[in-house]
Amino acid sequence: QVQLVESGGGLVQAGGSLRLSCAASGRTFRSYAMGWFRQAPGKERAFVATSWSGGTTYYADSVKGRFTISRDNAKNTVYLQMNSLKPEDTAVYYCAADRSLVINDPTKYNYWGQGTQVTVSS
Repeated sequence: QVQLVESGGGLVQAGGSLRLSCAASGRTFRSYAMGWFRQAPGKERAFVATSWSGGTTYYADSVKGRFTISRDNAKNTVYLQMNSLKPEDTAVYYCAADRSLVINDPTKYNYWGQGTQVTVSS
């Protein structure tokens, strides 16, 4: 069983930056695929980025060049550095984990955090 706890959300002006953190329980964190998703009001949960244990990363086209996913296996933590934020980035951001090589399908992830709100003002 894996438990995930996100932090770092908040209110920021357009063009600003935020760094989200997701702390995971369990000793096998390093073997898990870790993903970030977001859900805006009235919209479906959308893929943002994924980090595989071997270092491979994937990004949604909408965040490429602005967001960076990274992980610290010693701290059982995955991060999402968000730069050049836009109002359309406003959403609840969720951390997700799975033991398989999942990428952007939220139904393939078995473990989820509670979410953290990110609001970008124009």
